[in-house]
Amino acid sequence: MGSVSRRARVLRRASRRTGPSPAAAADDRFSAERTVTPPAPALAPVLTIDALGRKCPIPIIMLAEQISSVPLGAVVAVLADDPAAYTDVPSWCAMKSHEFAGHTELPRGWALFIRRQV
Repeated sequence: MGSVSRRARVLRRASRRTGPSPAAAADDRFSAERTVTPPAPALAPVLTIDALGRKCPIPIIMLAEQISSVPLGAVVAVLADDPAAYTDVPSWCAMKSHEFAGHTELPRGWALFIRRQV
């Protein structure tokens, strides 16, 4: 490749990349979505599951055990502060055919809203 060293070529390629590093992208995923407005009155939960301070999969297990106790179409709120719950609850909803109705930021963690569909 001529007189340009391998190190110089690698640095030039790295400087052309756009976007945040994977670690920064993971942090941005949580910080970018913290500006969600509180849920509308239609999302008033009939059941609130307090999973603050518990690590996944405990919030999911608590949700799975208790969601059948609410009527179809009702909303359940899961209070969680584990970043894994923030991503796992919507995935669980899709897997179990429930609707992930949204979330709102709390002083410590999030309130994740699930509408029972089945």
